[in-house]
Amino acid sequence: MIRLPRLRSVGVAAVLAMVATLGLGSGAAAGSEIQLTETGSSLLYPLFNIWVPVYSKTHAGVTINTQSTGSGTGIADALNGTVEIGSSDAYMPTAQMQQDPNILNIPLAISAQQVMYNLPGVSSGVHLHLSGAVLALIYEGKVTNWNDPTIQKLNPGVSLPNFPIVPVHRADGSGDTFLFTQYLSFSTRSWSKAVSYGTSVSWPSVQGSVTGVGNGGIVQELVNTPGSVGYVGISWLSQALQDHLGEAAVENRAGRFLLPTSATIAAAAQARVKQTPADERISLILAPGVNSYPIINFEYAIVSRAQPSSQVAAALRTFLIWAVNPNEGNSAKFLTQVHFLPLPANVLPLSTKQIREIK
Repeated sequence: MIRLPRLRSVGVAAVLAMVATLGLGSGAAAGSEIQLTETGSSLLYPLFNIWVPVYSKTHAGVTINTQSTGSGTGIADALNGTVEIGSSDAYMPTAQMQQDPNILNIPLAISAQQVMYNLPGVSSGVHLHLSGAVLALIYEGKVTNWNDPTIQKLNPGVSLPNFPIVPVHRADGSGDTFLFTQYLSFSTRSWSKAVSYGTSVSWPSVQGSVTGVGNGGIVQELVNTPGSVGYVGISWLSQALQDHLGEAAVENRAGRFLLPTSATIAAAAQARVKQTPADERISLILAPGVNSYPIINFEYAIVSRAQPSSQVAAALRTFLIWAVNPNEGNSAKFLTQVHFLPLPANVLPLSTKQIREIK
């Protein structure tokens, strides 16, 4: 379990004052029952499952239903109004935002993604070095064996077996796919031109490749498939390690190979979040800095400004304010369980401002 760094709670007083100003209490009037539904990110799903039982104990009259469907479905559900919260590891692209300007992209926390593998013969204490360029070659089917010279060059002194590589990727629309393919696109021009990035992409046809649904599905496919490699959201790291999967050290912008720890995720966040715009849609991939882990992101609540009733809007605002408050949902007691980091002090006011726009 990684430990969260101690961050300043700047803006907490303002958040609490805003809650009082908006008149947000339990989220529902006496005798009424408000139903909020969240679908989407399988990376965020474990955190929602921790949040909801705790939140429900102190907010009578509000029921929050959660479902892990993948970020693509979560975004679509929020856009068509079938859910109040579409959770996503990916921000919505500009073209999609132009189709529905009422949609908000609200960061709830900072997350990361790791590269995992199942490679017989490699000690569990070894973290193979993998770069974006080499991972792109693997997913393009151009590097097919673990002892290929391109991998061996990154891992001097490691005895790599002559074992076929099985690339694993998501079958469903996924924010994890968005993050991983963005890392590949920013690492190598060939991937950027041929495939690019998104919650769904046209994966190159690679003989023997495997797909899985959700992070749980990816972990299971990795466990079941010797020689496999895949991308997994960090909220599933503990499960992946319990299943004896290897964790790669991934190359960052400075050419260093790093694991996602509280320190390396925080370093990347501090290098990039200062550039966060008012609408909070920003890529945190390949942030500068020697100690910056390369694949980090905001975890987003995709929400419409226009809710079906003032009661639903109030309940939604109350929950989201609770979620981003560093004394509540953004506290270490919740986030450490899924290896997330809280929103930085300069981002918290941006998220609370967007939450205030929900009517």
